[in-house]
Amino acid sequence: MLSAIAQEALKVNSSDPLEANDMRSPGHIRLIAMAAILIRVATASSDAVGQTSDSIPASRLEARQWFRDARFGMFVHWGVYSQLGQGEWVMQNREIPVPTYEWLATTFNPVKFDARAWVSLAKDAGAKYITITSRHHDGFSMFHTAATKYNIVDWTPFKRDPMKELADECHRQGLKLFFYY
Repeated sequence: MLSAIAQEALKVNSSDPLEANDMRSPGHIRLIAMAAILIRVATASSDAVGQTSDSIPASRLEARQWFRDARFGMFVHWGVYSQLGQGEWVMQNREIPVPTYEWLATTFNPVKFDARAWVSLAKDAGAKYITITSRHHDGFSMFHTAATKYNIVDWTPFKRDPMKELADECHRQGLKLFFYY
């Protein structure tokens, strides 16, 4: 609705080109009025107040500070889509039907996955943490779960839980691990 109102406000109803550039013309006055209304709506005050540092739990503030201090981490996008080498949106971008994608998942067998090598690489590079996609928008779980059989342990020939292996190795080597879910 605002789009139609804004479009109407932008119309300059004048055949005189000089009036079209006059900030006092009816079209410009409508535009300025509409801008003022939109600004007022966008900045309308309510009982809601933005987060203040005293309303954030201390543990959350500590976590934020840890993240700022860590400065460098490794983010890994990895899943069924990795087989196609076209990014995590490949199912949508190439319009791959669900049954075809589910079949593709049955062929996912990352036998060269080595949690120790991955964590060592991150640590040697100076990373303080690893973030990895544990389940992306394709719905495939890169961990074992009772919630669905559509996971790396139950659906693929790999039959291992790489997220658990990664978590165990991160713990062993002293790196934090975060899951993008």
